[in-house]
Amino acid sequence: MHTVVERELELKLILSPERSIPVPARLSYRSDDPYAVHVAFHIGSDHPVHWTFGRELLVEGVFRPCGHGDVRVWPTKVDGRSVVLMALSSPDGDALLEAPAAQVSAWLERTLRVVPPGSEGEQLGLDEALADLLAPTPADDLWLRDPWPSDESKDGE
Repeated sequence: MHTVVERELELKLILSPERSIPVPARLSYRSDDPYAVHVAFHIGSDHPVHWTFGRELLVEGVFRPCGHGDVRVWPTKVDGRSVVLMALSSPDGDALLEAPAAQVSAWLERTLRVVPPGSEGEQLGLDEALADLLAPTPADDLWLRDPWPSDESKDGE
């Protein structure tokens, strides 16, 4: 059974130091995709814009600047409010979004209760799948015996 943790919140799309517009967004996290967070932005188009990036990046970005390339996240204060800024860049353009830090943190805490950090692999069943893949089968015994005599045979000594 998979768990989904969602949160609707209003972000601000920062257009300039003086101007921003509200952007309704949905944060979602699924235990069957345990390393990722998904953000859907509703920016007046027919379809929301979807971004997916590592949960760890967002968790770290609440506390300190992190990320590089397409997604960068860092905490700051704006007019005395704690916010998290997300700089997203894609071939379609760049966006700087501001999110309320308390709401993002509360949502992240819920995701961390569902899948604690470090246990993501268990959610995917990777450990079991790898164990199954690597478990020796009776046929392996035939392959494990070396069919070719070694070049270092003791005959010639």
